[in-house]
Amino acid sequence: MTGAVLVRELRRSFATTTAVDGASWSASPGTVTALLGPNGAGKTTTVECLEGLQRPDGGSVQVLGVDPWRSGPDHRARVGVMLQEGGLPTTSRPLPLLRHLAALYAEPAPLDELVTRLGIEEFARTTVRRMSGGQRQRVALAAALLPHPDVLFLDEPTAGLDPHARLEVWDLVRAEAARGACVVVTTHSFEEAERLADRVVIMAAGRVVADGTLDEVRGGQSLEGVYFALTTRAAR
Repeated sequence: MTGAVLVRELRRSFATTTAVDGASWSASPGTVTALLGPNGAGKTTTVECLEGLQRPDGGSVQVLGVDPWRSGPDHRARVGVMLQEGGLPTTSRPLPLLRHLAALYAEPAPLDELVTRLGIEEFARTTVRRMSGGQRQRVALAAALLPHPDVLFLDEPTAGLDPHARLEVWDLVRAEAARGACVVVTTHSFEEAERLADRVVIMAAGRVVADGTLDEVRGGQSLEGVYFALTTRAAR
């Protein structure tokens, strides 16, 4: 296995519950990998191990050749992270928060451009606590894009967004891959996976049940049909 992101026989448990059970997959620079699976499949746990937020119980994960649990500031500055929930200080307003984050990087992405493209000006005076879920998503995505990351983890990036904002996010994600970033997106949307992904990883019951290019995984069928067949079989 080679790539910017490597997951090898990953195992992670919580008390008597096994969240990830021997999962292996990889993602390469310049590509978008969509991680699909039902709730409880182990997607978020896997990504949080890759982000250094959780420590594997077995197997290993690497991001840019480094164990993220032991990574230093220089390595972390090369990785963009958008969490499914939380991660933003609730009393902050978006523009001061994003300006503060931009100042932490030597060559941040153009902040004004991100703010405009994501429509953040519309709620610039609103604190994070009072934002809608979709508004928080937009600020979290801008924060993840600021470092011009080599690896970008996006957990449900378009959840709660209106159709126009969703299309804008998809354009931004494709642009990140086009400039060479390795992008990993967790999603429940088959349309999102089909519009964005170069590769698809389907997880069920903590295991990888499909891994390959979109055409390889679909095998001439619909992605939705393959997904439900594989995940239903894994749940038996």
